[in-house]
Amino acid sequence: MLRKKYSIKSDCKFFRGDVPCTPHKKFGVVCSDCNFYIPRENIILIIKLGAIGDVIRTTPLLHRIFEEHPKSAVWWLTYTPEIIPSIVDKVLPFNLDSILLLQQTEFYKVINLDKDLNACALSKSLRAKEKYGFTLENGKPSPVNELSFHKFLTGLFDSVNKENKKSYLEEIFEIVGWKYNGEEYILETDNSIRWNIPNNGAPIIGLNVGCGGRWVSRLWPEHNWIELVKLLQDNNYFPLLLGGESENEKNLRISKITGAYYPGFFDLKTFISLVNQCDLVVTAVTMALHIAIGLKKKVILFNNIFNRCEFELFGRGLIIEPEKPCKCFFSPTCTNTEYFCMDYIFPSKVFQEIKNQFNY
Repeated sequence: MLRKKYSIKSDCKFFRGDVPCTPHKKFGVVCSDCNFYIPRENIILIIKLGAIGDVIRTTPLLHRIFEEHPKSAVWWLTYTPEIIPSIVDKVLPFNLDSILLLQQTEFYKVINLDKDLNACALSKSLRAKEKYGFTLENGKPSPVNELSFHKFLTGLFDSVNKENKKSYLEEIFEIVGWKYNGEEYILETDNSIRWNIPNNGAPIIGLNVGCGGRWVSRLWPEHNWIELVKLLQDNNYFPLLLGGESENEKNLRISKITGAYYPGFFDLKTFISLVNQCDLVVTAVTMALHIAIGLKKKVILFNNIFNRCEFELFGRGLIIEPEKPCKCFFSPTCTNTEYFCMDYIFPSKVFQEIKNQFNY
C-alpha cells in the first residue's frame, strides 16, 4: 500500500534517495503529485581533476553536452568542486566515497580528459556504454580510441606539440567526437562580495605577477612589473596587483615601491570576484588567465614555453611572446644559457598593447 501511495520517481533530477528533495522541502509535494518532475534518462560523467585553470577551460563542453543530451544528468569528478558550474547535476570531490559511488553506477558516457594515473585507472574500472578520452593500459595512460590519439601524442612528443594548430578546446571537443563551435567558458561569481577599489573611474588593469612555483621559466622579472605599473599610473590607468599567497611578498614589494593597489591574497571565490573588478588582466599562463577568460575580460597573455595555438582568448585580447627566441619549450626552468627569454618582453610593448585594447 505504501508503494502505491508514494510512488517513487528515482529518475527525477531532484531525487536524492537519502534525504528529501528540494521541491518537497519547499512545497511539500511528493513524487505522485509533483509539477517539478524532470526526468533524467542516463548519466554522463566528466573526469577532469585539476589544475583549476584546466578545469575552468573544460567547462565549454557543458554547452554541447546539455544541447546534445538534454535529458541526461551530468556528473563531474574533480579536485576542486567549488569551481564547477551549478548546472552540473552532481559534483564529486576525488575521494574514496566518490570512487565507491562511481564504481556502483551505470553511465551512458564517461569522458576522462586527464592523463593522470588515478583518473585513467578509475575510468577503466567504470561501467559505461561509451567511453572517451584516456584509460589505463599496462599501468600507463592510454587513449581510449582514435578520437583522443592526437591529444595523447601532443603530450608525448614536443615535436608534435610544436606543430599542433588546434586549440585546447578544439582538442577536447574532438575527443568526444564533436567539432568546436566557439563555446565559451562557464564561470560563476559570488555577487555577495563587495569591493571598494579607489580607481576613480580609471580602467582597472589587473597585474597577475606570478605563475606558480613549478614553472618559473614563465616568470616576468619584477623590475618589469614595476616599470609597467609606473607607465599605467602615468597614463590614467589603475594597476591592481593580483596573486596568491606565494606572490604576496612580491606584491607587497611592488606596492611599496610604486604605490600600486594591492588588496592581498584570498580564497578562490574571493579571488574570482576580485578579478571580476578588472577591465583587463595581464598574466602568464596561470589559473588567473582562465579566470579572466571565464569572466570575459580583456587579456594580455605572456607566453614563452607553450604552443600559442593552444589558447583561445575569444577575440578579447592577444598573446605577447619574447622578441628573442625561447628555447625552453615545456620546461619548468629556463634552459637557455645565453639569456632569460622573458627579459625580452618589454614593459613599453605591453603598455602599448594595453592601450590598443582600449582603442586609445
